[in-house]
Order: sequence, then C-alpha cells, then structure tokens
Amino acid sequence: MRIREAGPGDARRVAEFHVAVWRRTYGDIAPPEALAALGVERRLTGWQERLQGPGTWMAEGDGGTLLGLVSFGAPSDPVFGGRGEVKHLYVAEAARRKGLGERLLRLGWDRLAEAGFPGLGLAVVRQNAAALAFYGALGGREAGAFTDPGPLWRSDNLALVWDRAPRRA
Repeated sequence: MRIREAGPGDARRVAEFHVAVWRRTYGDIAPPEALAALGVERRLTGWQERLQGPGTWMAEGDGGTLLGLVSFGAPSDPVFGGRGEVKHLYVAEAARRKGLGERLLRLGWDRLAEAGFPGLGLAVVRQNAAALAFYGALGGREAGAFTDPGPLWRSDNLALVWDRAPRRA
C-alpha cells in the first residue's frame, strides 16, 4: 500500500470512493432523499475544487485500488476551538481493522501541526457508533455538538478533538 497526496486528476476516483463508502456507512442513518441526491456527480464538483489545493491524501493498494482517504484543513465550525479539522476520513470495508484509519488520522494530525494548528478536530454523526468507538479508542474527546446545516440532511454531529497526537489503538 502507498499513501500519496491526491491531485486534480484524482477527483472522479475520489468522488466515487467517497460516495460508495458514505452510502455504506450512512445507508441506515441518512434520509433516503439524501442518499439518492448525494451521488458521484454532485460530489465530483466539490472534489474538483478541493483537489486544486493541498490537504487530501489517499491510500492505494495493489493495482491502484483506492483503500482510504483523508482530507483536512482549517476548521469549519467554532466548536473545534481553532484546531485543524479532518473534513473526511474514509476507509474501504476491505481495509478496515488493519490500522489504515489510524495512519490516516495521524497523517492529518502531522500535517495540521506543521501548518500551525494547536490540535485536531472532526465531526461524527451521532448515530455512527462505529466511528465514535474508533475515535474514542484513539483518544478523541467530545468537545460539543452541532447540526450540520444541510442542504439535504441536517445531521446531528458530535465534535471530537485531540490536543496531542492520537494515541495508538
């Protein structure tokens, strides 16, 4: 496996991966209209824009199979207290429970620290018990809650933060 920074040429692959993992993760949580509307074409526009700059890394397996993704940058909500934010962290089902999610979170921590952020934060949909357990095992602590403004799904989110490097699981 190799982990590399994603660029503009990766936008379609990243959007397809994002949609596949997101639908699998939130298929029983998100409203059906959000699952239907948040397809590849809608996600592609955002990824084309995001991948014009730094802050997105992808893990590839043999043959270039996309196994994981992490995207990070400046915080999007005051609940993060000025810490850098992991915007997306997705791992393919086949690559879970093998340490990849932890590696990607640590990569985000390292890059955000290099950029001068005093810590790391991320949002987790409250009903995503598996993600909450995973981040809790790595030392994430709850710092507040907020509602994602939508436009398709006003999800209830918990903000988890780290003020020092995530501990090893």
